Amino acid sequence: MSHTFGVRQAQKQRTRQALMDAALALLEEQSLSSLGLREVTRAVGVAPTAFYRHFRSTADLGVALVEEALGSLHPVLGDLMSAVGDNDELIQRAVELIARHVDAYPAHVRFIARERHGGVQSVREAIQGQLARFTEEVRTELGKRPETAGWSDDDRSMLAGLYVDQMLATASLFLEAHDGPEAERDRVTRLAGSRMRLISIGCRHWLD
Repeated sequence: MSHTFGVRQAQKQRTRQALMDAALALLEEQSLSSLGLREVTRAVGVAPTAFYRHFRSTADLGVALVEEALGSLHPVLGDLMSAVGDNDELIQRAVELIARHVDAYPAHVRFIARERHGGVQSVREAIQGQLARFTEEVRTELGKRPETAGWSDDDRSMLAGLYVDQMLATASLFLEAHDGPEAERDRVTRLAGSRMRLISIGCRHWLD
């Protein structure tokens, strides 16, 4: 009995993932607000009614895609922020991390970039919730750094938000350069590093 239940659960999870993968592929060319569940189920080869065994709506599916796209990045960001090294080394690691993530998951990055200000409220809120978590995690790590000694929590939150916003902007730039010449990727790498160094310089002189 337990074996049969396990097989059914595994099949259910495969179907759920197939629906998410199909939706993500369809969203390469359109926004979530225009996506129909029949398009998704047709791409997977299941009946439209099967969709509701996994998601309440396409908005609910979109929220699951947000979790898939951003949820796994929290421990990665934590490792980056707690890494030891001088400022330039940490900035270089951050830019390389963003570039690798865009190379590995371009569809996820494009989905977040489009839906962050898109027409589906629950998805916007899910993205903002994830970004707020990133900001809080960065703020916590910044509190351990000597360069923010004497700062208020509000100031650390502001700095953390600047870093998170810059990471998103860098991801969008790498996405635009994804299939372009290497020279364009190099330009994005230099620009991203310069912007983060500028934030860092401002950080060191904030209390002057």
